[in-house]
Amino acid sequence: MFVFEGMSADEAWTAAADRLLHDTDADRQDSRCGATRELLHVGLVIRNPRQRWVVSRHPAPNPAFAIAEGLWILAGRNDAAFPNFWNPVLPKYQGDQPTYHGAYGYRLRHAFGLDQIERACAALAANPTTRQVVLGIYHPALDLPAADGAPVSQDIPCNVCSLLKIRNGKLEWVQIMRSNDLIRGLPYNIVQFTTLQEVMAGWLGLEVGTYTHFSDSLHVYESDTATFESSGDAAVPPSEDRLDLPRNEWDAVFAQMLDAAERLRSESLTHDVFRRVVLGARLPPGYSNLLLIVAADAARRKGWSTLTTEALDRCTNPLLLHAYSLWTQEAGRRMGAGKHAERPARPQA
Repeated sequence: MFVFEGMSADEAWTAAADRLLHDTDADRQDSRCGATRELLHVGLVIRNPRQRWVVSRHPAPNPAFAIAEGLWILAGRNDAAFPNFWNPVLPKYQGDQPTYHGAYGYRLRHAFGLDQIERACAALAANPTTRQVVLGIYHPALDLPAADGAPVSQDIPCNVCSLLKIRNGKLEWVQIMRSNDLIRGLPYNIVQFTTLQEVMAGWLGLEVGTYTHFSDSLHVYESDTATFESSGDAAVPPSEDRLDLPRNEWDAVFAQMLDAAERLRSESLTHDVFRRVVLGARLPPGYSNLLLIVAADAARRKGWSTLTTEALDRCTNPLLLHAYSLWTQEAGRRMGAGKHAERPARPQA
């Protein structure tokens, strides 16, 4: 077993990346999507999950897509149109369909006949010492391969489950993954589930504990090793933003965030509506900064450079601005090469 630790996601991710990208003795494993370098049974321990942004991956991840996907998960949705706006090539790798088979939010909030997030919060509030709170995502009836080994869908959940416990007034979170692409998947997975951890901690009136991420297969495709690199970026200041709010306050904030995101992706969006959505938002700083990054990217995708700048100028989180700057530099290079969005994680073996 391998364990990579850090105060931030970037520190833990960089340690894992150094092992997989630079160690030529890493195990080679064939898969249906190509040869990989693989580590089995890997733990990443992030001591401060609020520092959830991986900025040492080059080319950089897209923070706007990560934020939008987080909203989609929290809303319990499985419609393809919403995430596809911020990552238009998703259908190529997860299936061109109106809904996504393995959508995490839908699995957590609807797929099994109950809202697991609501039930988990109620159970933890009533019994803070319980060890029985498990959020299930993978479902054998829906996800096990066919008898001949063929996948039943292009979009099988890589996340299996979440284990939640309260210890010393903090919400501890363990995320378990059956398969995890170090480069194209892991930076986004960390954002997804540390966000959920912090939101639920706020609902419960708790501090955020450690985030521990278990990857049963942490891998990188050999074809990606010539494209991607890791380098520690110690000069980037930590994020001071917080997302933990009391439940009644969070409900109102989230409704505004989701409505704004829907307006921003609308084909009928105008400059005036954009400015009303962005300038008229009355949100706590942490949520305001997330919305501004999403808005900036929506404007960028429409070629509205002035509005992109207006949104970014209002963002007060240096780490988010740095992450978005890295992404747009790479996006500009892609557009020059005829590519318009980050390719998501490959289908997992």
